[in-house]
Amino acid sequence: MSSRRNFIKNTSLAGAGLFAVPGFTKNIYSAADKLNVAMIGVGLRGTNHLQNLLLRKDVNITAICDVDPVRITLAKDLISKAGAKVPQVFGASDYDYRNLLELKEVDAVIIATPWLWHTRMTVDAMKAGKYAGVEVSASNTLEECWDLVNTHEATGTHMMIMENVNYRRDVLAVLNMVKQNVFGALVHFRCGYQHDLRHIKFNDGKTASGKGAEFGKKGISEAKWRTAHSVKRNADVYPTHGLGPVAAMADINRGNRFMSLTSHATKAIGLHNYIEKVGGKDHPNAKVKFKQGDVITTTIDTANGETIIITHDCNLPRPYSLGFRVQGANGLWEVDGNRIYIEGQSESHRWSEATEWLKKYDHPLWKKYGEYALDAGHGGMDFFVMNSFIESAKANIAPPMDAYDAAAWSAVTPLSELSIDNNGEPQDFPDFTRGLWINRQPYEWMKETY
Repeated sequence: MSSRRNFIKNTSLAGAGLFAVPGFTKNIYSAADKLNVAMIGVGLRGTNHLQNLLLRKDVNITAICDVDPVRITLAKDLISKAGAKVPQVFGASDYDYRNLLELKEVDAVIIATPWLWHTRMTVDAMKAGKYAGVEVSASNTLEECWDLVNTHEATGTHMMIMENVNYRRDVLAVLNMVKQNVFGALVHFRCGYQHDLRHIKFNDGKTASGKGAEFGKKGISEAKWRTAHSVKRNADVYPTHGLGPVAAMADINRGNRFMSLTSHATKAIGLHNYIEKVGGKDHPNAKVKFKQGDVITTTIDTANGETIIITHDCNLPRPYSLGFRVQGANGLWEVDGNRIYIEGQSESHRWSEATEWLKKYDHPLWKKYGEYALDAGHGGMDFFVMNSFIESAKANIAPPMDAYDAAAWSAVTPLSELSIDNNGEPQDFPDFTRGLWINRQPYEWMKETY
């Protein structure tokens, strides 16, 4: 009960580590009070996180874990070249990470593993008293969503969903506009993950970038595990890149919440066509039946009366877009076309280019630290999300994107699956906060430092 009370007390500090940015060079971070961090998963994403951590003087990498010895060797080489101490190594079995979590030399862990391991590893980390950062999405089922919340409340240990798009420069500029009421009362959002991933879901079985039609046991990197979700599930399996930023703008779990959703899926032809194109009609995988529709459309309604349309479109040829649209009583912004319309300031019934608006409302932290962040990966987003995690963990306070957010955003996957399976039937969102959303305060996104 006391840990529950402590957690509720700390939620008033939610976001305190979001933009606690002392700088970003090897010589700016203080070496005092170093945080001991372990990496669970050092594949492509985990290695990216590792490289950013090695630039900091306030972090020790004390342990790494991966079942792939090639990735372990690569990670150890990166650590050695950075002049850091050789970490303890784990990965003898799928559950060797639990031995890592027993180390007193570990304060926090970053989990960048295949999706099916995210919740169980995060739960185990919280039970071990380790501040946990988990890659997206955080959960696969409603049971797992509740596991994150229940474990967090039972242990008083924090976890953060590492959604980097919340820190994208244009997203933060638009959030700034939302907070300054440029759009007026919010009414409608659109977002999603629209990204041709066929080259990620399949390869030649020799290299991650080799063009081919292999996946599963014969695949390399994400093709080994990610494609199986498209075979087995007809759902939006990757909602948070679009939904996370929109949820922040709509104050979800902090004065607002998701109420229900409906989802629909198109037929599934994209992955089959790709296999035939790169592997031939006689390739064994051309016989695989993919369950996931090529385009999945989900509509959410919120307690405050907004609607949110999320699109998952990863199996067909197309340019990349997260499809953002933010619309209020006074106007709207759309990322595609880089366009904006504000009544009384834009030419009547005509779009304006958004570039100057985004510059005018550029987030204070991007103005101050953007030059340091740009080399961190994904256009600088990775610097801010990692810094948020480290600063929150060092202070042992609630992170900006917490267990409640991880559960609510990730719940779109199982709920969309249920809705699609029942001909678009509405599905109610659980209230993962158990009513706390009514009084929880929104993030103080605009502060420069904390």
